[in-house]
Order: sequence, then structure tokens, then C-alpha cells
Amino acid sequence: MSDGSVEIGEKSSKAPSLEPATISLEEAYLSPEPDVKIPDGGLKACLAILGGWLIQFCTFGNATSFGVYQDYYVQQGTATSSAISWIGSVQIALLFLVGIVSGRLFDKGYFHHVSIVGTLVFCFCLFMLSLADPTKYYQLILSQGIGMGFGGGLLMCLTVSMQAHHWDKHLCLAMGIVQAGSSCGGIVYPILVNQLFYGSTGFAWGVRASGFLSLGLLTIACCIMRTRLPKAKAGVNDQPSMKSILSDKPYMLMILGLSLVSWGIFFPWFYLQSWARIHNLPSELSFYTIAILNASSIPGRIIPSLMADHWGSLTVICPISVISSALIFAMFGTTTTGPVMVFTILYGFFTGAWLALIPVVLSSLAKSNREAGVRIGVGFFIISYPILTGTPINGALLGDNYQWYKTLLFSGILMSVGSVILIGTRQIVAKGKGTQKV
Repeated sequence: MSDGSVEIGEKSSKAPSLEPATISLEEAYLSPEPDVKIPDGGLKACLAILGGWLIQFCTFGNATSFGVYQDYYVQQGTATSSAISWIGSVQIALLFLVGIVSGRLFDKGYFHHVSIVGTLVFCFCLFMLSLADPTKYYQLILSQGIGMGFGGGLLMCLTVSMQAHHWDKHLCLAMGIVQAGSSCGGIVYPILVNQLFYGSTGFAWGVRASGFLSLGLLTIACCIMRTRLPKAKAGVNDQPSMKSILSDKPYMLMILGLSLVSWGIFFPWFYLQSWARIHNLPSELSFYTIAILNASSIPGRIIPSLMADHWGSLTVICPISVISSALIFAMFGTTTTGPVMVFTILYGFFTGAWLALIPVVLSSLAKSNREAGVRIGVGFFIISYPILTGTPINGALLGDNYQWYKTLLFSGILMSVGSVILIGTRQIVAKGKGTQKV
């Protein structure tokens, strides 16, 4: 294989040959799916965005609020910072890891089955968290880490895969709006639980309040979302094999870059509230840092997604990765109120954009709409491992003496290397497709 070509299985009415056919990248990624028209609008498409927004609000919005729980558990003496961060890391990692299952099931036509099961599991475990003793580590990681992560993982991949059924020209914008729901959830949940945890209500009813809110919103989402493409016919397998996906070199190189960035990108989302408290910033500021981080990510998820519709998702995500990496190093100087506020707003904007573009970038190399779900699912599955280990490693490097420079160097260097790989991938794909819009 040479000259930017990729190998795929050769289709034939006869018995399939074991020899792969070699085609160009342009042929591989630009072959249209026959007889499939994407409406790019309408009531069902708008409801798909609304339902996806609500699911992201409850699942990823809750997960990105873990910085509040992290700080609370540390103060309760539950365990070390590193051990506690495993709870949030497991939760976020499972949001991505389970995507390989839910993405496959979605493409096979089981959207409603998966969404109902995911809603029940997520809400059940959230209410179980309210019954947990915040000083008992195993209760927290079982309910919040594993349970909520698994339930949310069944739901999250559906929200972005669904949009490919309804949107084409404005797909990036649609996914950006959907994922802005996680930013809004990341505003509401931290403020809600901070006020209730440290007020007269306490931990148990604070968690229950977020549970009732999530149950209502997820129920609405399950009722209004509808798939558009028909369920695959029995005995017909139009899905790519895992071997063909994993042997797609530009796709795997892209995932490598995304994984390295993912290894460090969540550090401020978990530790910013602790950073503000340790540096003796006003308590009002430290309580609201996670909410501000999420608020600033709302325009970050929408504006760059709109740009990606015009210039291509890979083209847009590369400079965003570079800027996010630079901001990690800039955190060295954010030890007073003003710089912390500026950092929080900028980091929220650019990392929000980066997270919003992940599913768009992963699906950009799909050869048909039916392949989008599994491409996103496989990518989420692989990326989940660095997400799982990134913040616990940061916690271990941080130690009891809060040696921040070790965590900043670890996260910043990995994100910088990942950004370089993404830039290289973008050049390879652009050359293969024969266009700069990739």
C-alpha cells in the first residue's frame, strides 16, 4: 500500500475474495451512500437536537461537575486526591468506553431499547449515590463511577450518532448545539450541589435533587427523539468489520492524537476548584470555578462547530488543540483572582470546542451514514483509556504536598504531542481527499 491509499474489502456478487482491493483515500471517504437523503431540518431533526441536548445536560454535564465532588470528598477525608479522582475518571471514561456497544446497537436500530435502559441505569445509580456514605470510598466508586458512567455511556453516543440521520450540511453545528447541553448541565449541577452540600440540605438530598432533575429531563429526551434511517434488514450486514476500521491508518492516527490530548485535558476540570482553594482565592470564586468553566464552554461548543461546517472539523480542531495545550502551561501564572478568571474562561471555551468536535472528527472518515455510529463508538472506546488514567496520574503526581508543576508538565506535554499528531493527520487526509476542507 502506498501513495496515501487504504485497503478495504472488495464487494462482489460472487464469493468474497480474501484479497483486499486497494483504492485511494478520496474514493474511500467520498463515496456517497446510495438512495439516502438527509433532510437537514424539520421537526424530527430539531427534536433530535433537543433530546440530545437534554441527555448531554444530564450525563456529561454531571460528569464534568465532578470537581465539586472531588473537593467535597477530599474535605470529608474519603481518600487521597489521586484515589478520589478515580471515581470521576471511571465515570467519564465509561461515557466514552460504552460507546462501542451503544454505537453498534444504534446502527442496528435499537435506539429506544438502549436509551430506556441507559436512563434507568443512570438515574438508579444517581439515587443510590444519595444513599452512600461520602466517607466510604467503595460506595462512591460503585454508584457514581461505575454505575452512572455505564448508564450515561449507553446514552451519550446516541446523542451524536442520531444527528447524522437528520443533518448533513449543518451536521457540525447540530452536534455542537447538542453538546452545549453538557456545558449547561455543567453550570447547573455544580451550583446546585455546592449550595446544597454546604448548606442545611446536605449531601444526600443534594444528590437526590440532581437525581430528580435528571430523571425528568432524560424521560423527556427518550420520548421526543426518533431515528430516521430504517433498521438493517435481517441477514444483511452493511456495517464495516472491526478489522477494516482498525486498519484505517488515517483514522487510527487521528485517534492516537485525540488520545494523547485526552490524557491531560481533564486536569483543570477536576482540580480547578481545589487549585483556587489551595491558592487562598475567595471561597465565592472557588465554588463557582467549575460553573464558569462550563459556562464559557457553551460558545466554545457552538462557534467552532459552525466554523467546522465551512472549513472542516479536522482543520478546526488542530489549532484548538494547540491553544488548549498552551493554556495548560499558562496555568503556572494563574495564582490570583484575575488570572484564574481569564484562564477559566479561555480554557472552558477551547476545551469545550475540542470536546464538541471529537464525534464530528471521528465520523468524518465514515464512508456512509450507517457507519457513523460505529466509527464514533470505536473512537470513544479507545479514547476512554487515557481519560480513565489521566486524572488519577495527575492526582498521584500532585501528592499530599500539592506539587502542581508535575501535573501541569504531564498534561501540557502530552497534549502538545497529541496536537502535533492531529496536525499531521489533517495533512494526510487533506492530501488523500484532494481538498483542504477536511
